[in-house]
Amino acid sequence: MRFLDEARIRVTAGSGGNGCAAFLREKYRPMGGPSGGDGGRGGDVIGQADEGMGTLLYYSSHRLFRAKSGENGRGKTQHGRSGEDLVIKLPTGTIIKDAVSGELVADLTRNGEQVLLARGGRGGRGNARFATPTHQAPRRADPGEIGQERELTLELRLLADAGLIG
Repeated sequence: MRFLDEARIRVTAGSGGNGCAAFLREKYRPMGGPSGGDGGRGGDVIGQADEGMGTLLYYSSHRLFRAKSGENGRGKTQHGRSGEDLVIKLPTGTIIKDAVSGELVADLTRNGEQVLLARGGRGGRGNARFATPTHQAPRRADPGEIGQERELTLELRLLADAGLIG
């Protein structure tokens, strides 16, 4: 069995869904009105310590992790579904650093400990949000925000500690 103590991965959070610009006219609603729903929030990428894992070998072949994006809003004031969060299991004792800046992101020391690695984008607003008494038929809808993308370096502390002692 190979033992790997360092790996480099790329995490991408989900983008938010776009808002919808729609209008609804029904029988008992004589003038109708805006009915565009909001877009869903993008999923986050979360790192979680798992004492059942002993090495970073899995991350030598799997380097890209992407959370789900939020769905777009629809007519009839239907909001889009939020994207699911992606949980990445890491061995206990992993040090997570930003690969570009070298900044320490987290140090997972306890089993089950979680850290946010990349934040998902906010969903866009539909035109029903922009209706006011003076502006009753807005044709505006906001796009969703793009999810955060990061390049990370994972370093397993256990091997480095054993090297200092031995």
